[in-house]
Amino acid sequence: MSFAPVRRCAVLSLALFGLSAAWLSSPSLADPVGPPPAKPAAVTADKPSAVTPDITGRDAIIKRGSGLPVPRFASLRSDDVNVRSGPGTRYPVEWVFQRKNMPVEVVAEFDTWRKIRDWQGTTGWVHQSMLVGKRTVVVAGKQVMLLRTPENDSPGVAKIEASVQGELLSCKDSWCRVRVNDYKGWIARKDIWGVYPNEKIE
Repeated sequence: MSFAPVRRCAVLSLALFGLSAAWLSSPSLADPVGPPPAKPAAVTADKPSAVTPDITGRDAIIKRGSGLPVPRFASLRSDDVNVRSGPGTRYPVEWVFQRKNMPVEVVAEFDTWRKIRDWQGTTGWVHQSMLVGKRTVVVAGKQVMLLRTPENDSPGVAKIEASVQGELLSCKDSWCRVRVNDYKGWIARKDIWGVYPNEKIE
């Protein structure tokens, strides 16, 4: 029995509004989000193991991956990435991610396939060629202010809406420096997804 493929589109746009150091008049990096994506179709057949695919017989082996640490963060290479139910083209496509540079967490490996998880908790398998090592983050939960320095009372650079993504530049203690469009500044580590709590980024 096969899975019914479901397309999940997360095409998000950024809009900039003005520039000022004050919170109320700072530019806003908006990211309008449409209705929630459809959930995948119900599964009625036994699903192959996420880490050990259904390879059987005397020649069956557990293939190694890249040798890099797992879990780790990466980002999507393109705007059209098929996410499958298992590590191989014979497995059905469950999602299609349409957001280049979106951060994902690699949680398992099998040969040239990587099991990933996005910031909303969706998991699935993609080919290694669809991932790059570039570090990016997503603003999680609420609108935040991009600050000039890593201090709570620092002047604001821009407002960033929830789900907006940016390039991760560095992290210092509880703060991370990011670039969103043409703006650079600091955001509290707890307000972004794509970096571990004690991870050091230089």
